[in-house]
Amino acid sequence: MENNTNYEALSETLTHKFQNAWEALDENETKACFDLSEKYKLFLNAGKTERESAKEILNQAVEAGYKPIEDFISGKESLKAGSKVYAMNRDKAIVLFLMGKSALKEGMNIVGAHIDVPRLDLKPFPLYESSDLAFLKTHYYGGVKKYQWTATPLALHGVVFNHNNEKIEVVIGEEDTDPVLAITDLLPHLAKDQVSKTLSEGIDGETLNVLIGHMPIGDSKTKDKVKLNILKILDEKYGIKEEDFLSAEFEVVPAGKAKDLGLDRSMISAYGHDDRVCSYVGLAAILELSDVETTACAMFMDKEEVGSQGNTGSQSRFFENIVAELIALQEPNFNDLYLRRCISNTSVLSGDVGAAFDPNYASAYEKTNSAHIGKGVQLVKYTGARGKAGCNDANAEFLGSVRKLFNDNNIVWQIGELGKVDQGGGGTIAYILANSNAEVVDCGVPVLSMHAPYEIVSKVDVYMTYKAYKSFLNR
Repeated sequence: MENNTNYEALSETLTHKFQNAWEALDENETKACFDLSEKYKLFLNAGKTERESAKEILNQAVEAGYKPIEDFISGKESLKAGSKVYAMNRDKAIVLFLMGKSALKEGMNIVGAHIDVPRLDLKPFPLYESSDLAFLKTHYYGGVKKYQWTATPLALHGVVFNHNNEKIEVVIGEEDTDPVLAITDLLPHLAKDQVSKTLSEGIDGETLNVLIGHMPIGDSKTKDKVKLNILKILDEKYGIKEEDFLSAEFEVVPAGKAKDLGLDRSMISAYGHDDRVCSYVGLAAILELSDVETTACAMFMDKEEVGSQGNTGSQSRFFENIVAELIALQEPNFNDLYLRRCISNTSVLSGDVGAAFDPNYASAYEKTNSAHIGKGVQLVKYTGARGKAGCNDANAEFLGSVRKLFNDNNIVWQIGELGKVDQGGGGTIAYILANSNAEVVDCGVPVLSMHAPYEIVSKVDVYMTYKAYKSFLNR
């Protein structure tokens, strides 16, 4: 008997293939995609540290009409639907709220990201001289491959509080006329022992010393002439003395600006995509909203790269304290139960980047369950390590609602894991709010060369993530 089944149609109906996001854009959306990326590059250039990023977020929020929470607590501003509120935490983390028509105790829609990035921090007493060269000792922050930081132009960003407790801001290495800094590497001709080591052992943490000068001053009686000259320069330009390093936060970061990558300009190469890309599109999304049913919130947190601890990390009580303050303004007879109900009724996109499949290192990935650059915003059901240790495992009900939201709003999306099961792993802030009983799933931009001094993203993935966050905050 003849079989008339149309297997091509059946395959179309039953199977799924993740879409190339560029093919989903018309001419107008392609322009919008590239326009958004230009603004994102400016955001990256303005914020190379968590303090600088928080300051840039604050500037854009204030320009969009956001007011400090203190104005609402004092009664200077009244809290109502449409109110725009920000709360800054020690200049390193900031949270924005767009108040909804529903009471806050009924929950929020949150996009949460982080603005700290792997880097090299200066040690508390960093400056020394050796062999007529002046160096700064560093302590690396977050997951870095140490060898990637040698022989590349570096910049110094930081804040210093001097003996009068006056704040001094320092940026060296970003302007075209600025000098840059560097960490030296061993020439191949003498690297027999070095190259025989593993990549993780080839550069030791204690050798990540930043070369900062070479010219001496003084006479035959002067000690550490090169170091003294560096201190003289810092004192003349910034009023900084050696003791002031003890009450300072200095970060060594790659020098230079974000750049288009590829002859088609379809990608961006920059320092800090993880996780300032999710931070920026979360900011762009909430700033474009003005009228929401459920309160929309965008979180920009510190310390994620080292576990989210500390008073500026997501494990701090800062966020729930701010939410409690807002609920208390709405509920004269405030009860702690209102805060717990609010969090339990809250839905969260944990905005963090994912690992994009890299065909140059295909053996580290499971291809069919990896995100691919250019295929849209990435959902990650769970991060963690190996046996899902330390992860938030989003439930099917919440994933289903997010999937429907994205499909209904023509958002190209994909799903993936962080490499092969036994290969390693990583974490995000997702589990922290999930521990308070919120619904949470990781959702962000896939990245190539993650945690390298220069990372790579696709502009179309940035655009689709922006669309995803905006739809979620406005649902």
